[in-house]
Amino acid sequence: MHEIIRQLDEKRAAARLGGGQRRIDAQHARGKLAARERIELLLDPDSFEEWDMFKVHRCTDFGMDQQAVPGDGVVTGYGTINGRLVFVFSQDFTVFGGSLSEAHAEKICKIMDHAIKVGAPVIGLNDSGGARIQEGVAALAGYADVFQRNVLASGVIPQVSLIMGPCAGGAVYSPAMTDFIFMVKDSSYMFVTGPEVVRTVTHEEVTHEELGGAVTHTTKSGIADLAFENDVEALIMTRRLFSFIPSSNKEKPPVVPTEDVAERVEMSLDTLVPDSPNKPYDIKELIVKVADESDFFELMPDHAKNIVIGFGRMAGHTVGFVANQPLVLAGCLDIRSAIKAARFVRFCDAFNIPIVTFVDVPGFMPGTAQEYGGIIKHGAKLLYAYAECTVPKVTVITRKAYGGAYDVMSSKHLRGDVNFAWPSAEIAVMGPKGAVEIIFREEKGDPAKITAREREYKEKFANPFVANNRGFIDDVIMPHETRKRICRSLAMLRDKDLRNPWRKHGNIPL
Repeated sequence: MHEIIRQLDEKRAAARLGGGQRRIDAQHARGKLAARERIELLLDPDSFEEWDMFKVHRCTDFGMDQQAVPGDGVVTGYGTINGRLVFVFSQDFTVFGGSLSEAHAEKICKIMDHAIKVGAPVIGLNDSGGARIQEGVAALAGYADVFQRNVLASGVIPQVSLIMGPCAGGAVYSPAMTDFIFMVKDSSYMFVTGPEVVRTVTHEEVTHEELGGAVTHTTKSGIADLAFENDVEALIMTRRLFSFIPSSNKEKPPVVPTEDVAERVEMSLDTLVPDSPNKPYDIKELIVKVADESDFFELMPDHAKNIVIGFGRMAGHTVGFVANQPLVLAGCLDIRSAIKAARFVRFCDAFNIPIVTFVDVPGFMPGTAQEYGGIIKHGAKLLYAYAECTVPKVTVITRKAYGGAYDVMSSKHLRGDVNFAWPSAEIAVMGPKGAVEIIFREEKGDPAKITAREREYKEKFANPFVANNRGFIDDVIMPHETRKRICRSLAMLRDKDLRNPWRKHGNIPL
């Protein structure tokens, strides 16, 4: 028996080395952690239970039968984050460049199947050269098997992808279907075709970083949610994300006790909105001042900055914040901001997270670029997301709420549960100047008359009371009591039960 135990210990030690110490050292030299080191940092100490440590590939072509490495380039299993169960796979770049084989895919599929069964999140630590060429179609089939599980798990359990090295070709589509993507600057990249192919086909000269690096995907494409300086920061922030979200769609988010009382007032909010309707202000100041202990976990901060999304807590309970940002494009909705917010709203709805929306929106962005780019359908994504959403929805209009954008931003007409407005709110079809020029176009030649008409229009619509009179606004509140009123509303809505008509699935305007 002692001999068998000794052999097992030796086999485990060999498996833990992956591609060997030399390759691990090379990984460190690139500023990257090894696969198991990443898992150790991500999970609670001594909580990781590894599966399939000794699994190897079955390929015999191109001399591969002489190159079997235990684990076959991916470490899989489960553990806990803050005591809560999660499943994880971590690709090992030291073994065949982390390339995906049939056996490699089987390991990933196994933990995903179990995660769906028990209702626990899946975290993928991606660091792979792509499909293992020596296996041909078997490797491609492995990718498709993973993709299928990504789709089945969507909206059932949270899925998070950390891109911590290369992720190219077909490999990108699994992270693309997960809920959040985090990347590491200067050491991770994602693209369907690499710089060499781009150069050959389109004659464009582009580097790996420019084509698919962390900065590119968090600013230009919006593929990734956050970019971090190194592996350690990415893993720590992933742990922080999981403090906000539930383990599955059958649970409510975790509750975190707080000493920040729900009835707290914030007098500085009374002067947040400038007197001039055209002067910008930072909507993040409002979010931070109403959230528990000023804790706001922002997502996609560098992409579509005209809308702000992220998680916070109100009276200890997780909420998703969505807010127009007057500092950027005056807070207008455009293609990128509509897509960004719609996906976030749908995540919150799938996982029982109430949504708090702060509205200061002058309308949709005009112009040929937006129209040719499909703003009609892309804007409808956000409308669809809010209309379909059944979790508690609390909306606060701080200043402008014009045109169709008023409707889209969680209005009462899209089943907003509680809709507040500040005294500074202006709810109308459009701004006073544009409205008067249309209604009184015959008076355009007389500046004095137009000015008087503008004043008349402002008195009529540049306030929240017309909407309030019709019941579209539940109350006009003082800015300093915003936190208190939101917390009370969310407490009232805690047992909300609203169900959409049965259907296989809707047909969101993609």
